[in-house]
Amino acid sequence: MPRPSLVIFDCDGVVVDSERPTLAFLRDELAAHGLDLTVAQVTEMFIGGTMQGVFEAARARGAALADDWVDSYYRRLYALLAREVEAVPGVVAVLDALEAAGIPYAIGSNGRIEKMEVTLGRTGLAARFAGRAFSAQDPAHPQRRPKPAPDIYLWIASEMGVAPGACAVVEDSPTGARAAQAAGMACYGFTRETPAHRFKGIADVLFDDMAQLPALLQL
Repeated sequence: MPRPSLVIFDCDGVVVDSERPTLAFLRDELAAHGLDLTVAQVTEMFIGGTMQGVFEAARARGAALADDWVDSYYRRLYALLAREVEAVPGVVAVLDALEAAGIPYAIGSNGRIEKMEVTLGRTGLAARFAGRAFSAQDPAHPQRRPKPAPDIYLWIASEMGVAPGACAVVEDSPTGARAAQAAGMACYGFTRETPAHRFKGIADVLFDDMAQLPALLQL
C-alpha cells in the first residue's frame, strides 16, 4: 500500500482500549434487563455500531429497556471509562511516527463526542486530537449517517483537504471497515480483538499489533 496523505483512526479499540470494559459493561446491562448474552455474542452483534442501534436491536430481542436507557447507559459508562480506560498499547508511538513524517491524522467515531472527551482525556490524548476528533453523532450535523455509511470519513477528508483515495483508515470492526471501503479509502483492519475472518473482503491490510502499523503505512 502507498504512503497515505491522511490517516483516520476509529476511536474505541484503536486509539483507546475501551472495547473490553465497554463490552463487559454492556453485557451486564443487557442481562440486567432480560437479554442474557456472552461477551462474544455482544461483540459479534454490536461492535462498531451506535448505541441507538444497540437499543433497538436489544429491544427487538426482548430486552426490557426504558425509553431513556441510552442516555442512562452513557452516563454510567462514562463514569466507568473515566476510571479505567487506557490508550491502546503502541498507539502513541504510531502518532509520533506520523508527526515525524509530516502526515496528519484524525479520529472518526460512531461514538458520541462526550465519550471521546472522556476517553481521550483520561488517556492524555485529547491535545493530540484537538480539533480532529469527529463523531457521526455530532448534533450539529444530524444529516450525516453513522458507519457503515461512508459519511464521517468523507467529511473528515473534506475538512482536512485530502482526497478520499489518499486516506488510510484504521478500524477494528467490520462496520467501520465497510465505511472506509464505501468511502474509497484504504482500510487497515486491527485484529487485536476482532477475528481476522470478519474483515474478509473489506480490509486491505490486517495487523494485530500497533507496533506493526508504522511500517505498513510506509512511515
